[in-house]
Amino acid sequence: MSTAPHTRRGIGRRVAFALACVVATLAACGSAPEAAPPPPEQPAASAAPLERSDVDSWLDETLPAALEESRIAGATVAVVHDGEILTARGFGQADVDAGTPVDPDRTLFRTGSISKLFTATAVMQLVEAGEVDLDTDVEQYTDLDLGLEHPVTLRHLLTHTPGFEERIAGLIGTGTTPDLRASLVTDPPEQVVEPGTTPAYSNYGNALAGYVVEAVSGMPFEEYVAANVLEPAGMTSSSFAQPLPDHLAGDVALGYPTSSEDPLPFEVVGQPPAGALSATATDMARFMLAHLGQQQGQEILSPATRDLMMEPALDADTLGILAEGPRMGLGWFDESRHGHRVVGHGGDTTAFHSHLRLWPDDGTGLYLSFNSTGADGAAYLLRDELLEDFADRYYPGAAQDSTVAAEVRQEHAEALAGSYESTRGFSSTFLTAMGPLQPTRAEVVDGARVRFTPGPGQLSAAEYTEIEPWVYQQVGGDRVLTVRTDDAGRVELIGHDSAMSMVPVTAARSAAVPALTGGAVVLLLTALAWPVGAVVRRILARRSAVGTDVPGPREPAGAPAPVRLPRRLTRIAAVVAVVALAGWVAVVLGVMSLQPVPVVLIRAVQVLTAVGVLGVLAAGWRVVAELRARTGWFRVGAASVLLLAFAATSMAVNQLLLLSPDITY
Repeated sequence: MSTAPHTRRGIGRRVAFALACVVATLAACGSAPEAAPPPPEQPAASAAPLERSDVDSWLDETLPAALEESRIAGATVAVVHDGEILTARGFGQADVDAGTPVDPDRTLFRTGSISKLFTATAVMQLVEAGEVDLDTDVEQYTDLDLGLEHPVTLRHLLTHTPGFEERIAGLIGTGTTPDLRASLVTDPPEQVVEPGTTPAYSNYGNALAGYVVEAVSGMPFEEYVAANVLEPAGMTSSSFAQPLPDHLAGDVALGYPTSSEDPLPFEVVGQPPAGALSATATDMARFMLAHLGQQQGQEILSPATRDLMMEPALDADTLGILAEGPRMGLGWFDESRHGHRVVGHGGDTTAFHSHLRLWPDDGTGLYLSFNSTGADGAAYLLRDELLEDFADRYYPGAAQDSTVAAEVRQEHAEALAGSYESTRGFSSTFLTAMGPLQPTRAEVVDGARVRFTPGPGQLSAAEYTEIEPWVYQQVGGDRVLTVRTDDAGRVELIGHDSAMSMVPVTAARSAAVPALTGGAVVLLLTALAWPVGAVVRRILARRSAVGTDVPGPREPAGAPAPVRLPRRLTRIAAVVAVVALAGWVAVVLGVMSLQPVPVVLIRAVQVLTAVGVLGVLAAGWRVVAELRARTGWFRVGAASVLLLAFAATSMAVNQLLLLSPDITY
């Protein structure tokens, strides 16, 4: 299932991120990648003819070579236009070892979070029937008591604004058929902001919307969607079932890290409404036609409801200036390009990477999916390239000129400079450390432009220019950012990609990472010096015992009694702290690779962390003891450095909530 709505949404990327956490904890960070020079402004190009021969030619020129170069096993693509399936293609292999080619009519791909569009469609069927209301507390439709401070509505859930923090546990696994209700009531996420105000993509929120469908209809979610969405739309080769029914199980494409590696097991999404759909390209084409009002099967929604889903569902009353940028519809992302209205949704599982995009005013839709992440995450980049190439080829347009004075652009750019973390993150648990460990950095370039590294929702750096007050457009692209500020002009929130936003990393949280890094290095050296010193002393003692004439350093005299115990305690605390940090690395790696991490392990690491933090008391005692014993400036200085290391580590542990009693994730 999708871990995020756009390019940085794959589970494989989460593992890479966890490795970045290791580096950030134990060593200094490397330099950030540079953004490519912005392309010169070009006039709007003329559109290519949107017809089967041209689309097939474009795909043939693009995909086969890209798949081979990127080590992606296979791809499937469908394009619809003017009420018909313009083309549906399969490329590469569904099963590498068996040499099974991808068949767009038969081969099922996992669609990830594109599944959320089906969940939203099911919800809107109930809205249309008068069985639920978009603005009523969802607890009134279920037997759930989530203990939320602010009521959450279906409008909040379908626009990713319920105010929940992130949850990872149970996102994707293998084998066991999931229990939707149990997944919602077991360790639910905290509600950390007021609903409707802050876009923060939420798998949990969408799953809760799916449970409303289940509770109100009296049918298991998967069965409701099969009977009321898939079958009427003519999607006879698609299913939310996990595992797939026997008549479809043999046709699902295998998922691969890369085409040269072994396939992964069938991925079971722990909250099915958020990402469990398996579908063929032609079935996805039928779904696109249904939402364009050009259905080949039965009508699944009225025209008025379809239009409502694609319109912005929240306004400035709650979003503020974010309403000037891309806004969520009821399930649909605003992905408008080149002056054309575009809606869409992306999706990722561990191995599958997909996207669906509609041009509702032009009667056009595009769906594509890969069954491999590819070398160095190539699927993410290739997906974006294909989406943008299609828009550039068939619906081109010119960039918008700025209406903001140069001096204002410069002032606003300087206010934007800084570090940011996603609102789709963790606020109340130990995983809050992930925000400042990999921030998005903004800097002023060319006087008034802002370079984000990485670009919001992107893998590489991107530059933005202000086109309206606090509204920014990507240079050489169509992405739009909106900036919410306080009365003093300080940045509070940056909105991007409809359901995603960023907040400034506070000074204390920014300082936590270098503090932890520096403290870890000093504590590691201290921990290593203890056994190394013992070995050296033993060697010297042996040489002295055999009366060797080889000169060497004399064994140091015994330490004064008052400093022996504090020295020993600080050494023990340093060793424990280093072991604790290593334990946190293991925990984060396990969490981010979607492996269950035993509670006892997390608690044990927390106990070790607490012991390590208490080392600050022993270190303070040692400094005083060294001073009183007059052991010399070197000993006093070393003890003082160690005290600072313990203090820095303790500060970071506090800021990053590593001792939080809440260990859910």
